[in-house]
Amino acid sequence: MLPVDEQLKLIKRGTEEIIVEEELKKKIEKSLKEGKPLRVKAGFDPTAPDLHLGHTVLIQKLKHFQDLGHQVIFLIGDFTGMIGDPTGKSETRKALSREEVLKNAETYKEQVFKILDPEKTEVAFNSQWMDKMTSYDMIKLASKYTVARMLERDDFSKRFSTNKPISIHEFLYPLVQGYDSVALRADVELGGTDQKFNLLVGRDLQRDYGQEPQIAITMPILEGLDGVQKMSKSLGNYVGITEDPFTMFSKIMSISDELMFRYYLLLSDKSEDEINRMKSDIENGKLHPMEVKKALAAEIVTRFHSTNDAKEAREKFEKLFSKKEIPDDLPEYTLEKGLKLIDIIKNINFVSSNSEIRRLASQGAIYINGNRVEDIYKIIEDEEFVLKVGKKKFAKIVLK
Repeated sequence: MLPVDEQLKLIKRGTEEIIVEEELKKKIEKSLKEGKPLRVKAGFDPTAPDLHLGHTVLIQKLKHFQDLGHQVIFLIGDFTGMIGDPTGKSETRKALSREEVLKNAETYKEQVFKILDPEKTEVAFNSQWMDKMTSYDMIKLASKYTVARMLERDDFSKRFSTNKPISIHEFLYPLVQGYDSVALRADVELGGTDQKFNLLVGRDLQRDYGQEPQIAITMPILEGLDGVQKMSKSLGNYVGITEDPFTMFSKIMSISDELMFRYYLLLSDKSEDEINRMKSDIENGKLHPMEVKKALAAEIVTRFHSTNDAKEAREKFEKLFSKKEIPDDLPEYTLEKGLKLIDIIKNINFVSSNSEIRRLASQGAIYINGNRVEDIYKIIEDEEFVLKVGKKKFAKIVLK
């Protein structure tokens, strides 16, 4: 294992907050002295079948701990998934059935090992211990926290102050997540900044159960392709890790230069020194931002597909979107969301008639981000994209 300072440097990379850093340092020192790896957990509720890059920020940090020789635990919240995480919710969310949760959990297991080493990863389901709890055990767990403490959570507090209902079972969520740390005897728990309260509950419960409290490490919420709102499938600003190579490559190429380096920091295997060197080379004119972005897109596509897939995606992108093909003065149009593709094409006056648009579509002459589109009546979900109509007409479309 690396010395304490070198471990801390990698662990701290991209983190928002470490509670408490001095305690973490002592845990690492003890780990080195005893030759015993830290137990590091991150929990994921399988509430949707597929992960996107926003989810992988935590998995990437798990990988850092794994690379340092520590024991990482990928916790699938099949029990908590049925409660429904109330974090950031303005109303009670619908709980999933056990069947839905287990089906989604299987895909999570497949996807996470694109990043983590399966032979060095402990996969746990919190139903393993929660299903064994009696009603007495659950009441005892509920006695560990007061309603006043629960209302310290920002989302609960806002709902309470605006007379929006909070179901009793929602109070159980942070308690169960906290108890997961007790059951797993976690030394460290990772979570997004929105999970800070739940991570601290874990520290409190471990003390109550006679354990040394875990270190809570919060990671930033990854912005989506728009660079503003968090990555989300519902917002359409996401990169799914099961999407095809060219779609992944093209989506990453659409991000801003500023956001590119945030993605490098939170998602890439490149060291901070390498990232800073690229920044410097861009500022000095030694590197073009486009080439640096292509390298990022290729790295991410390689991770979830293969080196050859990344190479082919890059070649296709360069062929379709090279400077030779796309004009430097690409016109930009801002339109309302919810439009059909045929209406978008008519609104920007690329084609005069519906019949002409239908003819171009049947000839395969309409593209969105390099992907041929034949269904001109579908509503476009992407917030930003490059539209190509015919051989020479290009436009950047922004939907708001």
